[in-house]
Amino acid sequence: MAKRARVDKGVQGMETLVCRNPKAAQRYEIDERLEAGIVLVGSEVKSLRARRADLDGAYASIDDDELFLHKMHIAPYEQAGYAGHDVRRRRKLLVHRREIERLRGRLSTKGYSLVPLQVYFKKGVAKVQLGLGKGRKVHDNRESIKRDIALKEARAAMRDKRR
Repeated sequence: MAKRARVDKGVQGMETLVCRNPKAAQRYEIDERLEAGIVLVGSEVKSLRARRADLDGAYASIDDDELFLHKMHIAPYEQAGYAGHDVRRRRKLLVHRREIERLRGRLSTKGYSLVPLQVYFKKGVAKVQLGLGKGRKVHDNRESIKRDIALKEARAAMRDKRR
């Protein structure tokens, strides 16, 4: 399970959540999570700090022994002037070579994808949490919805029992 991101800029060790990808948990059965740094330009960092980003439709892939994040939207920073950035450009992710080789082996298995789950700042550095998951079928999705409903009902019954 991922740690809950705390929103507190005053303390150096805290994480500041920028954006999440809630559809990833619905569409994929996440087996493994991985943290990676993102290579950004200055105006992108300013927009991320203002929480003007979106992971809808974003994905990660391995190209030429490097890991890249595709189609992540970072809104343009108004005060950037002429030195702005392309909002959906391909961004390099920073992970160790061993991790890339291990991911390449896992991605070669049929049905596995590398999807971004959330973007956050950790100790002042922009990070992305990637999930290695297998796409869900429609019937899998129905089963997970039934399981979630049953869990909610059980929690409600326990809560009512305590009163």
